[in-house]
Formats: sequence, C-alpha cells, structure tokens
Amino acid sequence: MGEREAGGADPRRVGSRERVIRVLRELGPARRADIARRTALSRTTVSAVLSELQAAGLVVEDLEPGDGPRTGQAGRPPALVRLDRSAGAALGIDFGKRHLRVAVADLGHRVLAERHVPMSPDHPAEQGIDAAVKLVDEVLAEAGIERAGIVGVAMGLPGPINQDSGELGSSTILPGWVGVRAQEVMSERLGVEVHVDNDANLGALAEWTWGAARDYENVAYLKVSTGIGAGLIVAGRPFRGAGGTAGEIGHTIIDPEGPICRCGNRGCLETLVGASALLELLRPAVGPVTLRQVLQRAREGDAACRRAIADAGTAIGVAVASLCNLINPERIVVGGDLGAAGELLLSPMRDALTRAAIPSAAADVDVVAGTLGDRAELLGAIALVLRDTGVVTVGAQPDAEAAA
Repeated sequence: MGEREAGGADPRRVGSRERVIRVLRELGPARRADIARRTALSRTTVSAVLSELQAAGLVVEDLEPGDGPRTGQAGRPPALVRLDRSAGAALGIDFGKRHLRVAVADLGHRVLAERHVPMSPDHPAEQGIDAAVKLVDEVLAEAGIERAGIVGVAMGLPGPINQDSGELGSSTILPGWVGVRAQEVMSERLGVEVHVDNDANLGALAEWTWGAARDYENVAYLKVSTGIGAGLIVAGRPFRGAGGTAGEIGHTIIDPEGPICRCGNRGCLETLVGASALLELLRPAVGPVTLRQVLQRAREGDAACRRAIADAGTAIGVAVASLCNLINPERIVVGGDLGAAGELLLSPMRDALTRAAIPSAAADVDVVAGTLGDRAELLGAIALVLRDTGVVTVGAQPDAEAAA
C-alpha cells in the first residue's frame, strides 16, 4: 500500500481523481470506457473515482444530446457522465473589430449564459474592458455563478498576442489595444487570472473540440472577416510559434504592387480580400453595402457579389497553398464572416489551392466550412479554459439549480 498523505488521503487516489476530472473537462459528457482509455486507468479505478465524485456532487449523469456547448434539455443515454455545475465554471470573452461576446459555461460543456453587443470599430481598450466587465457581471448573474466559482477565464483578441505579456502586436485590427497588456489589465479588473489568445487560435480550438476539425491531428482554421488569421493545430496540439505570431496568413504578400497594408508591406492578402477591402471593391458596382448584404445578394445571384467572393476565394487559396506546403494539414476549416459564403468561397479556394500547392500536400487536405458560426471564437475561449492542465478544486462554489 502506498504512503498516505497527512489526513489519510492516498496520493495515488488523489492523482487518479485529478486525471478523471481533467479528462471530463476536455471531453464533456463521456462514457466510462472513454474516460478509462484517456486516463490510462482501469475501469474499476474509474468507476470508484466517479462514485466518489458523484457522492461529492461534482459528477452527474448527462441528460443532454449532442456534442459541444449547448443549452437544450432533451434526453441522452445515462451511460454518459459529466462534471456538474457545482464543480466550477469557465468564462469566455471574444473581442472582434465590431463586436464583444461573453459567455459562461459549466465544466460539463453547457453554456449557462451568453451576451453579445456591438462595438465601435476603433474603440479604445479601456472602453472595451469596461464593456467586457459589465457583460461578465450580467452572465454570471443570469447563470447564478459567483466569481469564486470561476475556475478560469480566456479572452480572444484579433491580432498576434505575446504569450508572456498578453500584449497585442502592432498589426492588430484594433489599434486602440496596441501596447496594452490585456492579460494583466483584465485579470486585475475581474480579480481572476485571464489568459489571452489570438481569436483565430481560439476558433481553431473550438472547431477542433466540437466542430468540423474534431478527430483531426493537423488542422488550420481560417477566420476570414475584417482581418484574416489562421489558428493552427499541429500534431494534436495548438501551435502559436515562438512569440504568438504563427498563423498571420492575412499578411501573406499576394500582390507586391498592391495596396499598402497596416503592417507596412504591400499587397497582403488582407488588403485584397478582408471585409473592408471587399466592400470598397464592390462600391462602384453595387453602392455602399454591408458584408451581410453582399452575402445575401450573392446567394440571390448578383453577378458582382458572386465574382468578388469567388476572387477572394482564389486569393485565399493561393495563400493557403503555401500553408499546406509548410505544415501539411489534413483539414482546413473556414470560418469568420466571409466563411458564411460557403461554396461560393470554398470552391474557388480549393481550385487555387490545388493549382498552387505541392500535389501531395493538396491531395492530403480537404477544405470545409466551419460548423460553429460566429460563436466559434467565443466557444474557443471556453475550450481553452476546459483544456487547461489545471484541475477542478473540490469545494468550488456550489449551485444546485439546473442550467437554463
């Protein structure tokens, strides 16, 4: 029998419990056999640990259908177990060029409350942080979660993030945030440690956890919106590079004589097919429109809008071909506002990729639309917390009410 810790706790059992909790955080509702496989523990040990956690009120049988964060309450086989909301909560924050989204989820992968508000395109960081704190208070109040029950917070921002300081690089599309130590400031305002990451990285994490990239080991997620970024999963792990700049595919030079980009180069992909560039390109033909209107007109057969989207797909395909040559992904998932164009964008993108990539790299990859829509980056922030290597602390703030 192994040496016991002070108070009688067997360190082996404590370690087994932490491994089970960690896997439940990553998987959400799971079968006992899957937990045993992922933890490398025997089924007998897993059953014993789950019994202990159920007795403590931290694990319950799952009664909801489907994969990923959800809000429904239909039936699900009782053979699945998940972490109860009393085990703690994960908080996600997503900033875009014109939006702010905040959500809180339990550790069993259920979204408990969510808010979405528009933001001024060039809002200063202080204004954005104030708005985020307000929405955090609102979602926690709606979900009935105390701040003491939060086990982690993750925040996404559009641009390269220094992983040591949580500071945005100068090429971000949010100029009001440049030089701001977002991680430090938001952690201080919330009173909880906040992890900050690039929004495309979070989109990749969400699609890899619950969406179109699930079960793939080498993935690129493209967020095609005002800016264009790529989140990378390499050999089954998120890849950010040495300083957090990996995946800045929007600054791939497509036309050396093209428009000057905010990064200082000419003809970057973003200057040609980012949302602002696309709308400006269409202005002489269709007048002032929003991207949503462009997508609707394209679906209805408007020739100018369809051509603009197809040309964007071709340019993106050329840039992605180089990405395929470098990291050889199995799947490319396309999200973001323009990703909603579906095959109007994806078909020319595939054609351009096939022409420009090494034949073997082109043959290895398939290009698909994301399945999580405009919530991908927000859900990715929650996924980042759920996949954190830390474990749930027994005795987190309890809440006996069922999720809405």
